[in-house]
Amino acid sequence: MEFVVMYSVREGTDRSRLMETFPRHKAFYEAFRAAGGGLIALGPFQTTDPAAGSMGIFSSREDAERFIAEDPFVTEGLAEPRILDWNAVRFE
Repeated sequence: MEFVVMYSVREGTDRSRLMETFPRHKAFYEAFRAAGGGLIALGPFQTTDPAAGSMGIFSSREDAERFIAEDPFVTEGLAEPRILDWNAVRFE
C-alpha cells in the first residue's frame, strides 16, 4: 500500500505567493527525501485549471502525514492536502 497526498490550491491564493514559496517547498522535499522520508514521487498536474494542484506518493501514511505537517505550501496556508490510500498494481 502506498499513500497519495493530493494538494489543491486554496481558494483565493495569489499564484505569485506559490512561486515565492516554491524554493522553500523544494528545499523541504529534497531534505525530506534525503533523510529517508519515504517520498517516492511528486509533482504538479499539467492543466490549465489554476486549482488543480499537485500530488505526492509516499511509502507510508506516517511519512505522508509528517510531510504535509511541515511543508511550506501547507504551513503557509497555500495548499489544502488530502491523503488517499492507494493500492497500486505495478507492472515492472
